[in-house]
Amino acid sequence: MKQPMSPVTGILEEDQVFLDFGEHFGKSILEIADTTPEYYTYLIEQKDVGNFAIKRTKEKIYRLYCSISHLN
Repeated sequence: MKQPMSPVTGILEEDQVFLDFGEHFGKSILEIADTTPEYYTYLIEQKDVGNFAIKRTKEKIYRLYCSISHLN
């Protein structure tokens, strides 16, 4: 069965990608979707304009980074 793609993380599972900026630092994308849906919508908008990247750290954790110049 085909898994649905996340509008924020693509093929990565949302509970495996963590924010690396702002007041939600360290929270998973899945947790943000459950607790603050308006911020989740904001992340979707930022992805659509190409304003962030997901990188894998040395510890094999996926982190979502956002361009600081576009946050203001």
